[in-house]
Amino acid sequence: MESKSHTSTLAQTATHVSIVSIVVNIALSLMKLFAGIVAHSGAMISDAIHSASDVFSTIIVIVGVRISSKKEDKEHPYGHDRMECVASLILAGLLAVTGFLIGKSGVQTIASGKAIAVPGVLALVAAVVSIAVKEWMYHYTIRAAKRVNSGALKADAWHHRSDALSSVGALIGIAGARLGLPILDPLAEIIIALMVIKVGFDIGKDSINKMVDRSVDEKTLAAILRVAEHHPGVVRVDDLRSRTFGSNFYIDLEIAVDHTLDIQRAHAIAETLHNVLEERYPNLKHCMIHVNPDVDLSDAAKAELQQQAEAQDGVKKS
Repeated sequence: MESKSHTSTLAQTATHVSIVSIVVNIALSLMKLFAGIVAHSGAMISDAIHSASDVFSTIIVIVGVRISSKKEDKEHPYGHDRMECVASLILAGLLAVTGFLIGKSGVQTIASGKAIAVPGVLALVAAVVSIAVKEWMYHYTIRAAKRVNSGALKADAWHHRSDALSSVGALIGIAGARLGLPILDPLAEIIIALMVIKVGFDIGKDSINKMVDRSVDEKTLAAILRVAEHHPGVVRVDDLRSRTFGSNFYIDLEIAVDHTLDIQRAHAIAETLHNVLEERYPNLKHCMIHVNPDVDLSDAAKAELQQQAEAQDGVKKS
């Protein structure tokens, strides 16, 4: 069973980080929009739009994490973990649309053939401030995401990083325009757009992988295999499969034990291994363990058991 403390920590951490993110992004968006308008910089206005999209993405993260943290119910016996993946997919779509709109603005400015205004120094200052703040927000959010293993928070962290990178592009474009190449300002808009779209694609790909039951990483799988192989009473591991489920994962494990053990002893080995794994991996939602004898039954013995089962089934039907 999933750790309740892990679920509670996930929701609390996501809420706290998200509130900080919303406050910072609103302040940054207003600052960059003001600087872009006053300093006549299309790149800075586009950057402001990107920061504003962060506010909506963070709200999506809050909603997604809160829904995914809900307990299992009759209609959702496996919980709501995949709602976090849905939140990440919505965020990826938001980034793609934002990138398209930013790129469209830059292309239209260049294609118009009109004289491009040289940005003022205020736009440069705003770009530097934005880079510093958004890079700090990336590190702040990614640490929290790794601590609670949240895909939605990780997506939000990379949204902050994409905003920092877009501000770098804006800074280069604005500086270049002030040095005598005004076309670099709308060109920076297009570069920003491509970076934003790329981040959206990566987030969407990761979310889809989690929704289609992709296996956990090889390092984690190898570590689980070592724990199972060295567990007291386990003769060998016959099979090990895993699948991600939102920010959590499932394990299906087949172990072989001494064939002379009674069913209680064999069950005790499986149960203690089950508990060890779930304690070691807080985001292991459930571990299903099947016990095999350490020797294969002969074909004759298997046939006899099959006949007994069919006979018993016939008795029940009659």
